Amino acid sequence: MKEFKNEPILELRRAPIRAQLAGALKEHDARPPVRVPVWVGNERREGDELISTDPGSPDRVVAEAASATPDEVEAALALAAKERTWANTPAERRAEVLLAAADWLRQRRLEVAALEVREAAKPWPEADADVCEAIDFLEYYARGAVDLAQGAPLLQVPGERNELRYTPRGVVAVISPWNFPVAIPLGMTAAGLATGNAVILKPAEQTPGCAALLVQALREAGVPPDALALLPGEGDVGAALVKDPRVHTIAFTGSNKVGLEIVRTAAEVPDGQRHLKRVVAEMGGKNAVIVDSDADLDEVVPAVVASAFVFAGQKCSAAARVLAHESIHDALVDRLAGAVEVLQVGQASELDTDVPPVIEQEAQERVARYAAEAAKNGRIAAQAREVPDRGWFATPTLAADLPADSPVINEEIFGPLLAVERVKNVEAACDALDRSPFALTAGLFARNPDTVEYVEARVPVGNLYVNRSITGAMVARQPFGGNRLSGTGTKAGGPGYLLQFVEPRVVTENTMRHGLVV
Repeated sequence: MKEFKNEPILELRRAPIRAQLAGALKEHDARPPVRVPVWVGNERREGDELISTDPGSPDRVVAEAASATPDEVEAALALAAKERTWANTPAERRAEVLLAAADWLRQRRLEVAALEVREAAKPWPEADADVCEAIDFLEYYARGAVDLAQGAPLLQVPGERNELRYTPRGVVAVISPWNFPVAIPLGMTAAGLATGNAVILKPAEQTPGCAALLVQALREAGVPPDALALLPGEGDVGAALVKDPRVHTIAFTGSNKVGLEIVRTAAEVPDGQRHLKRVVAEMGGKNAVIVDSDADLDEVVPAVVASAFVFAGQKCSAAARVLAHESIHDALVDRLAGAVEVLQVGQASELDTDVPPVIEQEAQERVARYAAEAAKNGRIAAQAREVPDRGWFATPTLAADLPADSPVINEEIFGPLLAVERVKNVEAACDALDRSPFALTAGLFARNPDTVEYVEARVPVGNLYVNRSITGAMVARQPFGGNRLSGTGTKAGGPGYLLQFVEPRVVTENTMRHGLVV
């Protein structure tokens, strides 16, 4: 295989590319809603128990999905538990299948991105980047599977042969989020498949259409039917998978509340279960950007605004707090306020949109509650001037002068609300981050190399970005994942991720044979 390279994103500034996007969306809108089946082995059952709609136009139905019944969950588990064909497939062949799925997505990248624009209200640049990241996961894990099959070097001595081998753990349950509806579920699923496991995917109920496309890509690329099941549904489907003793690994991305419940449930070992479940969980955060006194505000403002408000702040890595040195706090708030007020809030399909709608009405109401809290106990420094009243649009808001114990500062909001805090110095900013139970991403704007070195040593986050935006991690370049209550497990898109889906086994042989075998 060729050396891994990230899939290039589209040049949306080019008129022919923009015309292709418009054409892809027109074709998508002309088709009926996506039919999402419960897909177990060769059996497909369609239904309309789950309806996903366009957040920017809630009366537009994007997908109609069946919801898995307990019997269908049982059927998927039974097939996956006895699946051996895929586990016994050589790593090189498994890699070929993943690469074929990557090609499937390349050929249909605009079609898949258009579905994301409608189903998740991802703006075109974000939707295209999501498809590129999905391709990257397939390409990167395909190479990783081949490398893993070689084992690892061990110390060898005369008269003895030592080998370290990696074998599939068993059934992998993937429980995925709606905000990266192709890249994240495909990344977790591809990791399980690359290492020879059978995978059962339970996608977010808000984006089942995207999940159906990625399962189609993998199945058509050559993944055996018994090795990959699709179980659309609500929380009860995921809970059933987590509890079942036939599941060996749980790959989850979502809220802290659900993630902690998964960790608790997975720790239980019922009678008859002969293994410990492994949980790979990414659970979000309360991400902060530290701005020192010597920072270039011309760089800070656009980077912070992009980190906080692109995709309406609905990224695990999105900026939610700014810890500004007291000497530049007021100037930074004024400049951020000016930028927030002119944000373009609109439909995800419009290329000039800065902030799209949030995913659903509950999210819209949640952001409004936190904004009211900020107004009550602090100050609203700025809000976007024009916000559509049709669709699940949340008003982009900049808050300031909040008390240290404010929920706006300490709780994950997952929406377009940014709080700015005044700190005495960088040390105080690091102290504030150290008090947080979350440790996913953080940013630093500073010119002094000593300050950069100090913050790198102090801040406990999984991904620290210096003098740039804090979103947009790329496979193999910025392996992604948090610490503390932001997650458990090795970083996605990094060199150790596949190790979570395998069991290491060491074989030691005495090569000083006595006599010959006849």
